[in-house]
Amino acid sequence: MNSQGHSNSISATQLAKATVFPILLSISFSHLLNDSIQSLIPSIYPLVKKSFSLSFAQIGLITFTFQLAASLLQPFVGFYTDKNPKPFSLAIGMSFTLMGLIFLSFANSFPATLVSVGLIGIGSSIFHPEASKVAYMASGGRRGLAQSIFQVGGNAGSALGPLLAAAVIVPYGRQHILYFGLLALVAIVVLITIGKWYKNNTHLIKPKIVNLNIENIPVFSKKKIAFSVAILLFLIFSKYFYLASMTSYYTFYLINKFGVSVQNSQIHLFIFLAAVAAGTFIGGPLGDRFGRKYVIWFSILGVAPFTLLLPHVNLFWTSILSVVIGFVLSSAFSAILVYAQELMPGKIGTVSGLFFGFAFGMGGIGSAVLGILADHTSIIYVYKLCAFLPLIGLITGFLPNIGGSNSVSKKKIA
Repeated sequence: MNSQGHSNSISATQLAKATVFPILLSISFSHLLNDSIQSLIPSIYPLVKKSFSLSFAQIGLITFTFQLAASLLQPFVGFYTDKNPKPFSLAIGMSFTLMGLIFLSFANSFPATLVSVGLIGIGSSIFHPEASKVAYMASGGRRGLAQSIFQVGGNAGSALGPLLAAAVIVPYGRQHILYFGLLALVAIVVLITIGKWYKNNTHLIKPKIVNLNIENIPVFSKKKIAFSVAILLFLIFSKYFYLASMTSYYTFYLINKFGVSVQNSQIHLFIFLAAVAAGTFIGGPLGDRFGRKYVIWFSILGVAPFTLLLPHVNLFWTSILSVVIGFVLSSAFSAILVYAQELMPGKIGTVSGLFFGFAFGMGGIGSAVLGILADHTSIIYVYKLCAFLPLIGLITGFLPNIGGSNSVSKKKIA
């Protein structure tokens, strides 16, 4: 082994022992605040629909606008910051979110609502690629665990949003969204602190140190990488189209089918999203231990029996099945993202931006398409149709094994 290779191997070994939990917990907390704010958007849909006399298609357009703004920029942000790290871009992104939140609280028309959620989406598109990179930097080699810690913060925030909306916005009015600007201000302070750590530790993202000497990660041909990425994106489509049916229309489904109140429907949405948060934390560590492929397979295909049952049961079993669906389905994303990062080492920001962006985009398109479908059929029919989406998980079998105890030795694979 030459001296350069020996030096890099030592660096990789040292990094593997240096998981920076204070930074991981801080970026997870920031993710919680960010996604708490974002989840206020679908939480106020019943109020907005009534205030502006909107159709389901227009409700879907609100989600589409947010998700489009949140998705289009992410790959470009990730690609740019891979070449030019911007430690304080996290705080800048949160500032856009704060502006959108202020505008949303005073929006007095449907177009103004679209502009407001678009600003929040731009903030998200800046936040997610760089925040995911911070999680990678602080992982110390435990990338699945680090990504799960980061993701669980976001999903916990998504679960809190409907609960906060039920407690504050639904009884007192949409203008009270303004109070949640305090969450954005707290996040900005935390992200400035994280930015200082990021600035002093940019060496942790140099591919020669972090990626090229880690054992048990195979190196694939460009054709194999492209094929694998296409499969992963198709799995993201399946997962986020189904999640769009839950996050955007679950409250309407419960109100329409079971006659529950708006506040009660928000509590059921919180239960589902809390299960999503809990499941997120499991996926990364299990992927580290057993292999990402098997976690992805179990998460997406394994949820199919429960999604197929959901449209045919009573309120009690709907709530139970929603917990199982949220828990199992959510374990996939951390495994998918780390799998993709290991397919393309040295392009952490680009990969994170691509997959976060595609996930947001699929969520937005899914909401718009399902809203139009609900207008032309019924919200119950939408759930019967979406129940088949997890069956797409069958294509996971075409992915090669990466990571965990089932990984193969590092070599070129055609």
